[in-house]
Amino acid sequence: MRILVYGAGVIGSFNAARLTDAGHDVTLLARGRRLVELREHGVVLENARTGRRTTTRVPVVERLEPGDAYELVLVAMGCHEVPAILPALAANRQTPNVLFLGNNAAGPDACVEALGPERVLIGQANLGGERRGHVIRYLWVRWLPLEFDELHEGRTARTDAIDAAFRRAGIVTHLTRDLDASLKTHAASLVPIAGALYLAGGDVRRLARSRRTLRLWVRSTSEGFRALRAVGIPVTPSVLRLVDLIPASLLAFGMGRFLDTDLAVVGLGGHGNAAPDEMKALADDFRAILRASGLPSPASDRLYAAVDARALTGDRAA
Repeated sequence: MRILVYGAGVIGSFNAARLTDAGHDVTLLARGRRLVELREHGVVLENARTGRRTTTRVPVVERLEPGDAYELVLVAMGCHEVPAILPALAANRQTPNVLFLGNNAAGPDACVEALGPERVLIGQANLGGERRGHVIRYLWVRWLPLEFDELHEGRTARTDAIDAAFRRAGIVTHLTRDLDASLKTHAASLVPIAGALYLAGGDVRRLARSRRTLRLWVRSTSEGFRALRAVGIPVTPSVLRLVDLIPASLLAFGMGRFLDTDLAVVGLGGHGNAAPDEMKALADDFRAILRASGLPSPASDRLYAAVDARALTGDRAA
């Protein structure tokens, strides 16, 4: 399959390398310093668990031209960056399939309006990590699937082709109905934990020891889930509904134990501290859901304010 990966952060770099190694015709779109790094070093991946490094040479471009023809464009960019690239994607009519892979609490309407419903798929990645210079340190759970959604249809010939392309690269996929609800549910928990991280000065292990802040995260997540239900969006996957049945102190304790690990430092700390603008965009979009619900959200108000403050300072590091 001929694929353009639009964005060369953790998710884009990882998928570009894996798909290339599997024999697909992959091009990676990057700009600025990242473009220079990729041309000089290739895609350098480091497994955060094992320390093993691999290097894959992937052709790199800095723009998508209207006449460029790909079978799939995989957009791996923060939700705050997507609006700026929609005109370039819309101008290119040679590519029939565009899969937006990333956090999104606003829904796919803007993408569908720009590109048309027949071209758009949405997805959710199964990895995290951080950039250290030209090296991508990644956390990838092999058995967790990369999920994607056709929006208005079930399984089609193109979803079969996309599924086959990723599975050939050793990446398990799952076609999911109503992935939009899952993305919104994820944002209901992600934005508060980002706010909690920022209250802890960007220090994941410090946050792990702050039971008060973690209980605030639990309450904010519960507020988000209640807001989703109030506006008719199911909490997805359904197992997360148990959050309202488990004592907040127990959830905070469990999260604290998880945060006090090297994996959490890389997965949460790496991304959260590097992406305050994305967290701010997610917060703004989820605030619209909180407002629409008409329900009080005092815990969310406090943690979302911490997200606003970090984005305002422009600080990209702990």
